[in-house]
Amino acid sequence: MSAGLKVGAVVITMGNRPDELRALLDSVAKQEGDPVDVVVVGNGSPVPEVPDGVRTMELPENLGIPGGRNVGIEAFGPSGRDVDILLFLDDDGLLPGHDTAELCRQAFADDPRLGIVSFRIADPDTGQTQRRHVPRLRASDPMRSSRVTTFLGGANAVRTQVLAEVGGLPDEFFYAHEETDLAWRALDAGWMIDYRSDMVLYHPTTAPSRHAVYHRMVARNRVWLARRNLPAPLVPVYLGVWMLLTLVRRPSRPALHAWFAGFREGWTTPCGPRRPMRWRTVWRLTRLGRPPVI
Repeated sequence: MSAGLKVGAVVITMGNRPDELRALLDSVAKQEGDPVDVVVVGNGSPVPEVPDGVRTMELPENLGIPGGRNVGIEAFGPSGRDVDILLFLDDDGLLPGHDTAELCRQAFADDPRLGIVSFRIADPDTGQTQRRHVPRLRASDPMRSSRVTTFLGGANAVRTQVLAEVGGLPDEFFYAHEETDLAWRALDAGWMIDYRSDMVLYHPTTAPSRHAVYHRMVARNRVWLARRNLPAPLVPVYLGVWMLLTLVRRPSRPALHAWFAGFREGWTTPCGPRRPMRWRTVWRLTRLGRPPVI
């Protein structure tokens, strides 16, 4: 047993997947070591029936993914200080291994500068991991663990000391890129992020574009991400690269229209406080394999 680090878990739900939510909570209850304290946040909806001992919170409106998760964080005290580690899990996911919480405890105990761990997401039927779920540019081998520069929002573990130091997720993003915003702030503060292929969350294979707001939010938040976090000379480079990548992917005309609308919105609306990362963090991201221009 590792250093007795306390583990909590935050799950947000729209209340529309009660069976999947129950399966996830059962898988969390089966984790080895001390029990994981779980909070389920109903994000603008009632919370379905949950097992005894699981805390619930019902918000009167949908605050978006980062807003809902931030409410869950505060349920563990300011910045989650009542626990040492917080798991963030999608409500239609499932932990197939009973040792995931203990692996997290061990990982954080062994590396005092480790701030965030990104799990491997695998389809429950095929066992395959989508390329987009490997948070690095060289994503062809999902079984290779490595240091990375971002993480997966619904399958991760965060040391709560990181949240106390750099703050939580950006509420205003609502959906898309909120993880990278937190990751960049954590890296700028000296924390590290690991992708661990042995920490697995089962999740059905899906396309992110299933969300109606996907193209607008992705573009708007990409601009906000750059405006908030990048040194000024890198902002146009980063956004120019992503505009070219979007055009190369040849989205449909409605999707492209929504993307450009979001891009304009990102420049014309407040993005929250600007705290550009240091140039040594830019170099650090580059050495980790993903310079902040892509």
